[in-house]
Amino acid sequence: MDAFIELCVELLQPLGPVRPRRMFGGHGIYVDGLFMALVIGNQLYLKTDDVSRERFVAAGCEPFSYGTKNGERQVMSYYQPPEETLESPALMLPWARLALEAALRAANAKANKPAAKKKSAAGAKHAAKPAVSESAAVAKRAAKPAVSESAAVAKRAAKPAVSESAAVAKRAAKPAVSESAAKKPAAKKTTARRG
Repeated sequence: MDAFIELCVELLQPLGPVRPRRMFGGHGIYVDGLFMALVIGNQLYLKTDDVSRERFVAAGCEPFSYGTKNGERQVMSYYQPPEETLESPALMLPWARLALEAALRAANAKANKPAAKKKSAAGAKHAAKPAVSESAAVAKRAAKPAVSESAAVAKRAAKPAVSESAAVAKRAAKPAVSESAAKKPAAKKTTARRG
């Protein structure tokens, strides 16, 4: 780790555990697992959002930007902190807190975004379809057990009566058959002895 990265880690340490990680020609800086800063070309850039960006702009801070293949400049939501903040963690702390809060808001928005992301990615038609399918599936599940339950109850109620009467009739008929069947083998035995 180079000296400037070590300085950035030291400056951000009051916020919590700091972890730098190499990425796209620089380093990403994480505090408590939240991506909140970039270090590119020995310059620190802190994360901003709509809530915090104006504070950085008012202090004359410059955003991180890079050139695209077609020659345009792409401006990111990361801004340099004021120059004097690089002198001590105490001076950096208010600006680092703004960056950490922006990172936290971004993480919360991302966690709550799956439904919104589907809508924007697939359009209103696709977004409406899962809602219809979901409500239809819920309605189907809600109706199905009631039908199945009542059918099962009716089936169980009818089945024992049929089974009982069939079993009674079977039992009533069985002894007569058994008696005649029992007599036949005895007759055979007697015949076998005589011979």
